[in-house]
Amino acid sequence: MNEKKTKQELLSRTIEHIDISKHNPVSMVDAMKHMAYSARDLYRASEIYDRMLRDKDCGIILCLAGSLNSAGLKKIFADMVRNRMVDAIVSTGANIVDQDFFEGLGFRHYIADEYLKAGMHDGMLHEMMIDRIYDTLIDEDELRVCDDTMQKIIDDLEPKPHSSREIIREMGAYLEKQGKATDSIVLEAYKQDVPIFCQAFSDCSAGFGFVAHIHARQAAGQPVVSIDSAKDFYELTQLKIKNPETGLLMFGGGVPKNFAQDIVVAAEILGVDVPMHKYAIQVTVADVRDGALSGSTLKEASSWGKVDTVYEQMVFSEATLAAPLIVGYGYHKGAWRNRTARKWNQLLEPTAVA
Repeated sequence: MNEKKTKQELLSRTIEHIDISKHNPVSMVDAMKHMAYSARDLYRASEIYDRMLRDKDCGIILCLAGSLNSAGLKKIFADMVRNRMVDAIVSTGANIVDQDFFEGLGFRHYIADEYLKAGMHDGMLHEMMIDRIYDTLIDEDELRVCDDTMQKIIDDLEPKPHSSREIIREMGAYLEKQGKATDSIVLEAYKQDVPIFCQAFSDCSAGFGFVAHIHARQAAGQPVVSIDSAKDFYELTQLKIKNPETGLLMFGGGVPKNFAQDIVVAAEILGVDVPMHKYAIQVTVADVRDGALSGSTLKEASSWGKVDTVYEQMVFSEATLAAPLIVGYGYHKGAWRNRTARKWNQLLEPTAVA
């Protein structure tokens, strides 16, 4: 029987984000080349990512799905932005808002005691305003502050449809003005002009902020800010048209995976013949047999004309294991030092739909 703890005691051990600059996995990953199963797959994925970084014509799109930034991967992705290892990000809203922006506001995620993982005490956690993601805890009171902050940012926008990219840039500007955030993906992307797209932007704290914004504005008879997901799609398609050679590095699947792959077809619909994604890596634990998008193979995507089959690799692994190895491999191989920052946000401003 576990002694009942206070909220402060339960939220006492913070998740610490792994720093790839301090851990060089190159020799170990290279050794995996001579192994089998997922080890060899992971080596090949790492080698393909290194190829992306060395290919001066390749624009790299990072896709994030699942609770990654709450799990200790946030600094990896922030370092990718900071070091020109990625040119655009397509993500779920939770990763960007509830996890990265949330920590940018000064809050943290916490390690759950082992006995909490079974779910037997979730009712108690609910009463204490603590949310659980498997073995990670979040203070719901602090998440409400994140919701309120999103409403404030939305309230200050021009009342018209905006892409999620435009709103996330404003979030980055807010964090820079506050001057508190460190190793934030949103902040680094703002500084480096790396666009972030969240096609399902309402499915996170941003959605709660929008609900509160619309309710207050409609009650006052005022025009509202809205999200235009089609504008997101159009903008990302424009990047493919302007930089035809692209590579995908995907952790998880779902909406970010489909959204990023579909821009090849979208460009064709606009009458522009662009090549399939030249490189593609997906790290997932989803099964290929149930028809779900997250587990569909990259070879399957080639049947849709989205992904080439020369440099593609599926890695069936949980992201917190694979990301430090794959991205760490690319970081310590050092090809990013010779990459030029594409600053794709600057490309999008003149073409954004009014």
